[in-house]
Amino acid sequence: MIAVHTVRDALTGAECTRLLDALADAPARDAGLVRQARDHNLRRADLVWLDEVEGTGWVMDRMIALVREANREVFDFDITEFAESPQVARYGAEREGHFGWHSDIGEGRLAERRKLTIVVQLSEPDEYDGGTLEVMPGAGALSAERARGAATLFPSFVLHRVVPVTRGQRHSLTVWCHGTPFR
Repeated sequence: MIAVHTVRDALTGAECTRLLDALADAPARDAGLVRQARDHNLRRADLVWLDEVEGTGWVMDRMIALVREANREVFDFDITEFAESPQVARYGAEREGHFGWHSDIGEGRLAERRKLTIVVQLSEPDEYDGGTLEVMPGAGALSAERARGAATLFPSFVLHRVVPVTRGQRHSLTVWCHGTPFR
């Protein structure tokens, strides 16, 4: 079976708050798909890219350390870089924020080289209903850990989704690791 790995305390609650506070005044964009495509039936979310927000560099430092350990212990992928900015997504109940089944490998110079996906839960689980990250590494879907600060790591070719948020809002951080394409 393909590995899905959880790091329960990837970020502390205080660090999640610090990150969300830093994004409070950042302009969010309507989430798109690869190559600037949009399909609100597939994805409804607002995004902020961390490389556009001052004072968030510490997040990548934490993610690099997390990936170094998880890749050594679990995945053993040939990871050469982090070629894309981390993104924070907001899935709000006001428009049933969601992201249908998809993989993170796709067409495009960067998307085709994604090897590992990391999703960190930034919201408290009682702040929203729905919004569960589901990952399908085999015949059945697994629900990702909902605890604030928990990271779910999985190969970028694995199907996953965020079910619609029906109350409140869910924030998550997504980071991709890159390398030569899978063969």
